[in-house]
Amino acid sequence: MSTALYHDALVAKARDGLGKGRLADATHSARLDNPLCGDRVTVDLRLEDGRIAAVGHEVKGCLLCEAAAASIAELAPGKSPAEARDLAAGITAMMKEGATAPLPALEIFTPVQNAKSRRDCVLLPFGALTKALNGL
Repeated sequence: MSTALYHDALVAKARDGLGKGRLADATHSARLDNPLCGDRVTVDLRLEDGRIAAVGHEVKGCLLCEAAAASIAELAPGKSPAEARDLAAGITAMMKEGATAPLPALEIFTPVQNAKSRRDCVLLPFGALTKALNGL
């Protein structure tokens, strides 16, 4: 495991597991699979009054995927669907185009920009978030 890629803050985020587990009262949900690496993520959302009230996730995948899902659970509550879509677009630009992190909390993923084969591990939960929101 590369210490530059899997640094302490990223490992801590994944192990913290914020939002880990499915939401029993989800209003929106989406699952995505990455057949190349075997990662699978389900993101559950509960929307109330036009805002994300709660996020749950189930990840069967690597540490990067777990950290990304936990980051969504930390950052998405309180956001409107449009703001959450912008967050997902921002991390996609960060991973694919080398843009700066859309929020300081997502800077932990900066080393992944240089690991092309690992970028999709970070993006999979954000893709599931977008897919769930597009079900509105």
